[in-house]
Amino acid sequence: MRTDMLIDGEWTTGSGTTFPTLNPATGEVIAEVPEATETDVDTAVRAAAAAFTSPAWGGLLPAARARLLLRVADLLEEHADEMARLETLDQGQPLQVSAGFSVPNAVEHFRYYAGWVTKITGVTAPLSIPDVDYRSVREPLGVCGLITPWNFPLMILVWKLAPALATGNTVVIKPAEQTPLSALRLAELIEEAGVPAGVVNVVTGGPETGRALVRHPLVKKISFTGSTGTGREIGAECGRTLKKVSLELGGKAPSVIAADADIDAAVQGNLLGGLLNSGQVCAAYTRFYVDAGRHDEFAEKLAGAAGSLRLGDGLHPETHLGPLVSAEQVAQTTRYVGLGRREGAELLTGGNRPDGELASGFFFEPTVFAGVRQDMRIAREEIFGPVLAVLPYEDPEELAGLANDSAYGLAAAIWSRDIGTANRLAREIKAGTVWINMMQGLDAAAAWGGMKSSGLGREMGWAAIEAYTEIKSIWTSHN
Repeated sequence: MRTDMLIDGEWTTGSGTTFPTLNPATGEVIAEVPEATETDVDTAVRAAAAAFTSPAWGGLLPAARARLLLRVADLLEEHADEMARLETLDQGQPLQVSAGFSVPNAVEHFRYYAGWVTKITGVTAPLSIPDVDYRSVREPLGVCGLITPWNFPLMILVWKLAPALATGNTVVIKPAEQTPLSALRLAELIEEAGVPAGVVNVVTGGPETGRALVRHPLVKKISFTGSTGTGREIGAECGRTLKKVSLELGGKAPSVIAADADIDAAVQGNLLGGLLNSGQVCAAYTRFYVDAGRHDEFAEKLAGAAGSLRLGDGLHPETHLGPLVSAEQVAQTTRYVGLGRREGAELLTGGNRPDGELASGFFFEPTVFAGVRQDMRIAREEIFGPVLAVLPYEDPEELAGLANDSAYGLAAAIWSRDIGTANRLAREIKAGTVWINMMQGLDAAAAWGGMKSSGLGREMGWAAIEAYTEIKSIWTSHN
């Protein structure tokens, strides 16, 4: 596959400087990828700006644009096995995740938004002014900068790209420097589908590349998924230049296990919900509030199940948990495990890097702490690794307060046989998404995003159409 950047329909090495992308299962270099300069970013943005008004894209009829998105979906589906293996190679997630979840979700997003292309409507409204008709239309924004994370590189890119193209925008993509390969391969498929040159551009690089994209005066919108700290910087920069911005940031999802919950079902759902992609999920269930009378039972069963999971290369079919994405994530996870121990939490399983044949990769054992207090850092700060914290509670009336005692508000889970109790808590917990008696679910039709320090705006569903368009009001006099 190509590892060059795609700018204005041409594959280019840019300035010629490169950086490595690694296989996290082995620590070995997969490929050298171009480091985009500010000049490269400028060229890409100007190409996207020219394509936005070109007859080949700006003049394209909605039905034709929908067909292009459907063609991209078909090509992605045809190459699903290849894309899944590439995602696993570059990011580390097991094939059962990349092939069973990430790639199919991306395919469905292209198809879902292809269906919206011919259905984006404005409104008419009666005005209290005589002899005047009023209507509104939704128009694309222009050039959109899409900055994507390393935990689900392909899937989260498509959450942004599909609605951006469906609404008629052009884009410059900046994938995470740790995991650029699936974005570049997708760009090849987009070319093959017949999307005009300049509509989709990909620049690779680190933070400086992202800053150049955010600051470019011709970029009308930034959509970013990543850390809260970086999101704040991007939001501040966009605020200074009055750029539109969408931010999907960190999380510390609470999972509430009521006294009447089916403990075995809750253990299984929370194990999957907490350790999917080795805990590298912004909506991972990471702090579990369990009735004090059932705390020990839940914690011991959770630890037993976590300790039985098989670590290994994600390309191996028997692997349950793959590596973390980088040495930096291993170091961060190690640091938090040390904090948990020093603050007095009880380590039930894990807590170390494996040795032997996995020692060269970025692996970390699934880790469960019990008897965690609300003030401990492992209960309050995002770890983004396979570390689960079990906290006992005494009074059910305090649950919403405990769950909301966090800077984050991306997602939450509730486990209870009493649907009235579950729905009451769902209303009280401040989170963008609440799942009841299930692990995380995502669908192209369901709005996704967070409250508080978990971000601004929403992706998916109609919300993404709104995010990539602006409303124009048109008044017409009868005279």
